[in-house]
Amino acid sequence: MKKKTINTKGMNIKKGDTVVVISGKYRNIKGKVLKAFPKKERVIVEKVNFIKRHTKPSQQNQQGGIIEKEATIHVSNVKLFNDKIGEVTRAVYKIAGDNRIRVCKKTGDEI
Repeated sequence: MKKKTINTKGMNIKKGDTVVVISGKYRNIKGKVLKAFPKKERVIVEKVNFIKRHTKPSQQNQQGGIIEKEATIHVSNVKLFNDKIGEVTRAVYKIAGDNRIRVCKKTGDEI
């Protein structure tokens, strides 16, 4: 059986970025990226894509029960939000000396 290959070319969205969901049930909701999974091309955005998780009682959660938490969303369904101009934008990499810097496509400002 052949191994499944995943495109790990790189994501332009990282942990801590502010993003806007552009499609699906949570469309037009702005939130902060809590966690990024580059190999799977997915991100967890705060207050977006809630699921209910049934948990057994444990040391951390004495009561157990049903917990609501955020699930992953595909990176193609979110766009980077630039607070300075108040619009969604794309991130582009510019080479400055030996470093690669993420830059806003519309304004050219460093992200």
